[in-house]
Amino acid sequence: MSRWFDKLFCVWAFVLALAVPAGAAEPNMATIPTGWFDTTQADLRLFPGRLKDDAKATFFNADNLALLTWAGIASVAMNNGNADDDVAEHFAEHDTFGTFSEDALFIIGSPVTHFAGTALWYVLDAETQDEPGRQKAVTMLSALTITATVTGGLKMIRDNDQPDGQNWAWPSGHTSSSVAVASVLHEFYGLKVALPAYATAGVVAWRMMDDGDHWASDVVFGAALGWVVGHTVAQRHGAPEIAGFEIQPFSGGNPQEPAMGISFARRF
Repeated sequence: MSRWFDKLFCVWAFVLALAVPAGAAEPNMATIPTGWFDTTQADLRLFPGRLKDDAKATFFNADNLALLTWAGIASVAMNNGNADDDVAEHFAEHDTFGTFSEDALFIIGSPVTHFAGTALWYVLDAETQDEPGRQKAVTMLSALTITATVTGGLKMIRDNDQPDGQNWAWPSGHTSSSVAVASVLHEFYGLKVALPAYATAGVVAWRMMDDGDHWASDVVFGAALGWVVGHTVAQRHGAPEIAGFEIQPFSGGNPQEPAMGISFARRF
């Protein structure tokens, strides 16, 4: 049932991306957010345009396209050759995880879990008016949405069978989403945070092959896709720093007398 839920989620993400408008209205002086609810409404208005720009920056980049092309070639070679079958046979004979750990890793690596966690991150930071944290959460949501949309679209186009006989094998959505999360965290918080996240993504990818949910080629391309999207989107929205302080736009005052400027933020 959980696998079908993930597949339906991929379809939803794909349809959502097709349905978003081409652009979004820019905020004006009369609609400056003054509270949690207004902040969320403003972000929702701007999110479709931001999503479009992030996707263009990701897939209109020559280096990114080259990496994805090479990953695609490697994936095709693995699938058409013996690599996928050999890896699947190895995992069929050597089970790594027990039932509980398999289920736990499936949930940890699920795009649904990543979206839910990021949504909670956004709500908490919006409520406490943590502007840097809120912007990072929005960036993560953008990266996850692009990753899920492209993954879901490719699954529907390719529509090949998994080792266990289920369909929609290529690419691995759990892998692409997990690597995208790790890549965004890498850009924002460095290797101290990224290394555990990458390790978790690696274990999730291993689990997807170990349980027969994916071929090795599904995991290879999924990892490349998550890496490209996560790093590109996070780099676009990384805040400049001065002496360790992030420079952020500032808005305050009230609708009658709004104030605009910049602010300096740092976590201790």
